[in-house]
Amino acid sequence: MKSALAITTVVLAVIAAWFVAAALMNASLQRDAYANAGRTDYSTQDFIADSLNMERPKLPAPHQVVSELYKLVFATAPTSKRSLVYHGAITLEETLIGFLIGAALGIGLAILIVSMQWLERSMMPWIVASQTVPIIALAPMIVVILNQFNITGVAPKAAIAAYLSFFPITVGMVKGFRSPDPLQLDLMRTYSATPLQTFLKLRAPASAPFFFASMKIGAAAALVGAVVAEVTKSEDGGLGARLLAGSYYGQTVQIWAALFAAAALSAALVGIIGLVGRATEHRMGLAP
Repeated sequence: MKSALAITTVVLAVIAAWFVAAALMNASLQRDAYANAGRTDYSTQDFIADSLNMERPKLPAPHQVVSELYKLVFATAPTSKRSLVYHGAITLEETLIGFLIGAALGIGLAILIVSMQWLERSMMPWIVASQTVPIIALAPMIVVILNQFNITGVAPKAAIAAYLSFFPITVGMVKGFRSPDPLQLDLMRTYSATPLQTFLKLRAPASAPFFFASMKIGAAAALVGAVVAEVTKSEDGGLGARLLAGSYYGQTVQIWAALFAAAALSAALVGIIGLVGRATEHRMGLAP
């Protein structure tokens, strides 16, 4: 009860601050609109109301974003290219493909690093260095290079999503595979367990909490990669394409609606992984 009350209080405070910020940021535009229309007989209440309902505001008010989301999600046919459901499905496909590739690569690298410690010294610096290149600069390069090999459509965007997602998964799984207590490892050696048996019976089960935490971060990173790739190559659609189209035509409400749709998609992916993680850990006896 207290937790719900605290969350509700924070959400209401954020919404109130958002309304105030929207009114303040749109005030100059609304003042210019009144001047162009030759209107001087307006009250403060009218001024605030109009500044919160501008067609192209600097900062849209919360109710404008909610209205745009309703229109583009529920009031528009899912097959329409104006629908956020249509574009969200494209982004989701790219995200899931990239996430699965990144997860497989990340877990595979983690297994190699834990199994052969010399690989950590040789590979880990390069894995870390790979994440220092700004994705906004790398994404166009990947798209152009793959296009030269006639690889277009979902593949380049999934590759960028995989690039962003494999790193947190690799780091998290290395930590997870190394999480067993040294006494437990000594006990496995006492039983003459092979490295494979130690991995399957001890390291893999012990890494479950790290696995699901890494998957959450990886899924969110994969979606960011997919959206950035869509901004780079927008003709195929996706939520990133909607962001780019909104910026081209000054449709700030459309931009914010696409942002919230992407955030909701990311939250859904993380939530699903969290539910699966809790159920798995409960079944394994790792959680109440």
